Amino acid sequence: MTLDEETRVRLGANPGTSPDVLRALAVDRSVTVRASLAMNPALPEPVTAMLASDSDQRVRAILGRRLSGLTPGLDRAQQKRVQRDAIAKLTALVEEAGLRVREKLSEAVRDMPDGPRQVVLRLASDPAVMVSEPVILFSPMLTSDDLVSLIASGPPPSTLGAVARRARIDEAVSDAIVGASDDAAICALLGNRSAQIREATLDALAAQSEEHPDWQEPMVRRPVLSARAARTLSEIVSAHLLETLATREDIDPKLGRELRAVLGPAGGGARAGERGAAVAQVATPSAGLAQASALKAAGKLDDAVVVDALRRNALVQAKAMLAVAAGVPMPSVDRAADLRSAKGIVSLCWRGGLSMQTAVALQTVLARLSPNMVLRAGADGGYPLSPAEMTAQLGELGINEVGLRAWTPRRLGR
Repeated sequence: MTLDEETRVRLGANPGTSPDVLRALAVDRSVTVRASLAMNPALPEPVTAMLASDSDQRVRAILGRRLSGLTPGLDRAQQKRVQRDAIAKLTALVEEAGLRVREKLSEAVRDMPDGPRQVVLRLASDPAVMVSEPVILFSPMLTSDDLVSLIASGPPPSTLGAVARRARIDEAVSDAIVGASDDAAICALLGNRSAQIREATLDALAAQSEEHPDWQEPMVRRPVLSARAARTLSEIVSAHLLETLATREDIDPKLGRELRAVLGPAGGGARAGERGAAVAQVATPSAGLAQASALKAAGKLDDAVVVDALRRNALVQAKAMLAVAAGVPMPSVDRAADLRSAKGIVSLCWRGGLSMQTAVALQTVLARLSPNMVLRAGADGGYPLSPAEMTAQLGELGINEVGLRAWTPRRLGR
């Protein structure tokens, strides 16, 4: 076959592959390809017989269950030994396989209801997200205890995120995700509508969401929200989320009346005016720059409107606001975001006179940085870089002749 090894692995493990192709793969030069073929639950008997006499002992061992069936003289204990040996050999083969091959093996076993469990566990703990994610998201063999143990092992953030997105995870798994203190994974958990989350856990997350604005929207839209969490959120979310909260059928009637009074008959009300959330959404950079310039001229281009744009996922607006606040061309902001430069985004915020809290939010959303890569405020709540460092960072973005701007630590107002 002229196909690359990864494609041959996928074909070998696929139950829908034609018998002729399976026969060709049974004599493939790659032991990994033949091993993937041995896992295929739909192997024709002639192909099974070919693999049973394979020159590589690992391939023969991987046929564990089939070998047991082909040797009826084995007693139950001997059959179990054959199976254990098969799994051990396959696990060792996975350890030796390259990244692309492990990725294809993961895709091959992710839907198996009764495949090689040890292999699934090994793939789930793989440090490469393209290997671990398919089995974490879909494998029916992973139990709640498996997932909790996986989280307790201290995996990379990508693994935590995959567990948080898995369908129908139970409260124990949700608690483990929250206990890992990974902001992005918690956000993914809150957005997973099928995940079960304890009421006490949800209440605690609602209280913490003032410091984590990206948690608020998925929390407001969760299928079940306790009265305490709803009231906590009502005190901190922006106007468009307040409207969503007010229309929930399960909300406390008294709280609902209070929210409708705040929003007013047309919606938006005083809260929108306070937070600047009435800014209309734009679709193009030029419109965003025009709108941001108008806000600056009116003295309304501040942390609140930038953070609200991020909460609404209005990324064009957020970039335009940052560009106008900093007095730089929008391509400079795009470059910092595309480079995923924490220092670049922070330096632009400093130049624009924005708070470090806003800089953290912009790093997370615009530069798509994981929590462990985000630059955070110093001990005084100020910028963690010196003016000289930030001036140099701006120079790397092509922004020259930058002057120092007065800035004092502050928190976002409600």
